[in-house]
Amino acid sequence: MSLVEPAERAGPLRAPRNTAQEIKGSIHDDATASKLGFRGGTVAGSIHMDQFVPLLVAEYGESWLGRGTISLMFKQATVDGEPVRAVLRSGAKHARLSMFNEAGALICEGTASPGADPTSELARRLADQRPPAPGALRILAAIRPGDEARDLPLVIAESALKTRMETITEPLAAYEAGVLPPSMVVLLAHGARAAVVGSAGKAVGLFGALEVETIKGPLYAGTAYVGRTRVHALADSPKTEAVWYDVFIAEPGGDDVARVRFFLRFMKASSPLWAN
Repeated sequence: MSLVEPAERAGPLRAPRNTAQEIKGSIHDDATASKLGFRGGTVAGSIHMDQFVPLLVAEYGESWLGRGTISLMFKQATVDGEPVRAVLRSGAKHARLSMFNEAGALICEGTASPGADPTSELARRLADQRPPAPGALRILAAIRPGDEARDLPLVIAESALKTRMETITEPLAAYEAGVLPPSMVVLLAHGARAAVVGSAGKAVGLFGALEVETIKGPLYAGTAYVGRTRVHALADSPKTEAVWYDVFIAEPGGDDVARVRFFLRFMKASSPLWAN
């Protein structure tokens, strides 16, 4: 009996924009990124998430916008306007996601599901994480697994969503009605960054991986939410220090409506703590 390959959906080539390139001293700034060994200012990984949404709606229906998970590990950074294609392969536990540039290089890979997914790409990678050796961290030395912060005000202005619509590769009708695309849910949760990694100083950070789980959504621009954070793990590599943490997003006095998991990397070469 022959094996049937899982169904595959492929989107068109798109050219995502580096919408944060004006932030000097960030990984999105051409001069800073080039100095750190990148081809130029990088497109935020969260921007790439939006390109998968039409494939996910086709796979799971419009309800995915209100309850669904997308989990991506970034393998290679892209630069402003670099064409990439999103691909979805159906599966029993979850869909497998991948993105490639025109040369066929893998940009990111991960999973998606119509709800919570305890076996998501980031859940699996976090479970395999091993703690760094004692004294190995300098940039993130003040952070500990289990650290938490609460009662963090989070909001995305309606004007910010309108600005995002000017460059988004997949302008769905739901976004015109105020629903936040995954990239903007990440931006909403990123408002809690200082509460987690404020001690990292001016070290240049970038997204190593992202997971967005919408629990009771969708989420909307102009709505005041409350965040809380939890650090799960720290990591070390020859070029980076990194932290795994969740941001839980709730309505004031209410239940969680979403969760965003960050694998946030900091470039050692950008920090004076690694100057010697």
